[in-house]
Amino acid sequence: MKFSVIVPVYNRIDEVRDLLESLLSQTSRNFEAVIVEDGSTQPCRDVCEEYSAKGLDIKYFYKENEGRSIARNYGMERATGDWFIFFDSDCVIPPGYFETLNKELADNRTDCFGGPDAAHDSFTTTQKAINYTMTSFLTTGGIRGGKVSLEKFTPRTFNMGFSREVYDKVGGFREMFSEDIDMSTRIRNAGFRIILITAAPVWHKRRVNWRKFWRQVHVFGMSRITLKLLYPGSLKAVHTLPAVAVIMFLALVALGIIVSPWWLLPLGVYFLALIIMALIKTHSPVIAVKAVPAAFIQLCGYGTGFIQAYFTKIILGRGRDIEQEIEMRRGK
Repeated sequence: MKFSVIVPVYNRIDEVRDLLESLLSQTSRNFEAVIVEDGSTQPCRDVCEEYSAKGLDIKYFYKENEGRSIARNYGMERATGDWFIFFDSDCVIPPGYFETLNKELADNRTDCFGGPDAAHDSFTTTQKAINYTMTSFLTTGGIRGGKVSLEKFTPRTFNMGFSREVYDKVGGFREMFSEDIDMSTRIRNAGFRIILITAAPVWHKRRVNWRKFWRQVHVFGMSRITLKLLYPGSLKAVHTLPAVAVIMFLALVALGIIVSPWWLLPLGVYFLALIIMALIKTHSPVIAVKAVPAAFIQLCGYGTGFIQAYFTKIILGRGRDIEQEIEMRRGK
């Protein structure tokens, strides 16, 4: 079994170096790395050539900037593997990843898989706090934490793979936000089997500052409404929780100011619970404290994005032709 690791890149030289270094350190090397430079002004060709000279099987392509989904499709069209594996450029891969993957796929017949992400010891405390809140039950209901809890497991492109057979039948990624959720839904709807491989995590750097993190989760919230338009039954109660949290937060703050400070108590209890759980999980007081602003940004960013898109696309009816728009952007 041969894997094709497909990574879209846009101005991420240092990240690509870390990723390729981790691929070079794999205990099993039955893969090729397909790096698709999506119109970068700071290309990573020299880094790829450096690691190719060290023995890593790398195919490097440069193309005009069209978006990460089109870049992934470009890579799949040129890949030679039986399976396509997708990492984000800001991922670092544990040394035994492909050894584990070989065993898991041999023992479990499947067509598509996803794995969890985690924070490496070398990451900053801010990155670790963001990673914690992105995988904590208190902030996501556990749907991104490597467990199947409040919804069906949905692989994400920071750690995802599917067979060439899936690609031949389902096609490539659509150029849209949350394209990996869309792809996973199409794979499931086509009758293919999807599993979670908890033993194959990646180390995911995620966003390195609060502003970028806010922008990322705000877009996540908006894209959930796009997915609802594409798949009317896909919106679950768990997806609405950040929007509900925003409304409750504003109501409690207003009541705390106008009526009594006691109305702020639920917020204090929630953030205290978050700190305690983060401290138990990470054993770091600094990360536990930073988990509070990380959770606030995550919930409010996602929640406001969800509310904004719901008002614009559902109530006002704008964007209901999203299916046609996506088809025009090289989807299938």
